[in-house]
Amino acid sequence: MLHRAAYAAMGLDGWSYEAVECGEGGLGAFLDGLGSDWAGLSLTMPLKRVALGLVDTVSDLAVQVGGANTIVLRGGRRHGENTDVYGIETALAEAGLKAPASALVLGGGATAASALAALAGLGTREAVLAVRTPERAAGTAAVGERFGLAVRVVTLDRVAARLPADLVVSTLPGRSADAFAEPVAESGAALFDVVYAPWPTVLATAVQRAGGTVVGGFEMLLHQAVRQVALMTGREDVPVEAMRAAGEAELARRG
Repeated sequence: MLHRAAYAAMGLDGWSYEAVECGEGGLGAFLDGLGSDWAGLSLTMPLKRVALGLVDTVSDLAVQVGGANTIVLRGGRRHGENTDVYGIETALAEAGLKAPASALVLGGGATAASALAALAGLGTREAVLAVRTPERAAGTAAVGERFGLAVRVVTLDRVAARLPADLVVSTLPGRSADAFAEPVAESGAALFDVVYAPWPTVLATAVQRAGGTVVGGFEMLLHQAVRQVALMTGREDVPVEAMRAAGEAELARRG
């Protein structure tokens, strides 16, 4: 709905955007079979990592983060890009969270890696990464360090001990973050929760009730899509508010 709303507002009548199921092993063949009428693709995990080896060029950001969520097709060549970082940076800045001094990130996957990169871009200098298995989060911590962050990895049962922080970022799926609602809300931290449906989450509700600033996953989804539309169309006049309205309406319909 986000992309389609943009095309309609931009007068791109011949453009379409559809969901396609594709496994890791099939991405190469899928890309090889695309015609010249394709402008680009949006990728979800685990395709973001696989894509790095299937493009002709790739941005430094995508390489450093370890994943490309966007492939732009132009002139017979494939370019890999990461717009997740832009989406997070813009969502946080829009909410007035432009330079949190410290951050606590819940989860250690690809979204956490993009969050660390975005935090570094906003001026954060230190972050704690709280995960279930520290050994499996080494690659994500390394992403933060590449961007100049001092990253400490702890287990999720140590979350309360790592508060307060200026900003808590939850990249945990579903209701996995419910257990942290009370300590995060009581700490006075601002919250960025990447979940966008169902919304609000238990964690977001607790922080809102405590008077804290809350940024939801929809804002990240919106702004990463805005950047994708700009890359795929080659235009900068992307109608952000039209996309926002369409996305909010769709979430309301699904809810």
